[in-house]
Amino acid sequence: MGDAAILAPGLIHHRGHLDAGRQAELAREIEAGLSRAPFYTPRMPRTGKPFSVRMTNRGPLGWVSDAAGYRYQPAHPETGAPWPDLPAVARDAWERLAAWPAPPEACLVNLYAPQARMGLHQDRDEEDLDAPVLSLSLGAPALFRYGGLRRSDPTRSVRLMPGDALVIGGPSRLVFHGVDRVLPEEADLLSGAAPARPGFLPPGWRCNLTLRRVTRPGTGRTA
Repeated sequence: MGDAAILAPGLIHHRGHLDAGRQAELAREIEAGLSRAPFYTPRMPRTGKPFSVRMTNRGPLGWVSDAAGYRYQPAHPETGAPWPDLPAVARDAWERLAAWPAPPEACLVNLYAPQARMGLHQDRDEEDLDAPVLSLSLGAPALFRYGGLRRSDPTRSVRLMPGDALVIGGPSRLVFHGVDRVLPEEADLLSGAAPARPGFLPPGWRCNLTLRRVTRPGTGRTA
């Protein structure tokens, strides 16, 4: 199951949490839902600038971004279909690592081409900011950058390898974080134990899943 490193209070890097078999199983679960919820290119509010990362979602709610702003909604913005179910492998990782009494309601699936980036940002569109965010990595490694609660705080970086999990919670729940770059040159150096590449994940590309709890338990509302 790998080992864990505390990067900051509440920010925990679980190296190799998913072995090759579980990575392959998770990739198959993602691929199975793409006919109903394909990857699409979100756009920034106000400017309409396209993201460099393509996205889709799994679970009762999905995170979207367009001219109307950032939000969670129950259906794909282009097909209008409900999001497919949360992948079983991802739900199991949440139960093992999140230490939270309520299940996740959203699983954002990001697809990074070799040149894609994700700028420093906070995950703060959820009603329940006490619940952690859980990140799972597949495909090419990436250089993940994290800082503090202010954008101007000093930052550090760590490599996220395929199969790694990252818990962003506790005092670190609202830290600024992002992906500096994908490391496609390192993908080919991984051991032969790496899983077979799924069709949606070309050589040198990365897939990242982030599981989030959106609503507060006990409010009487469901996703």
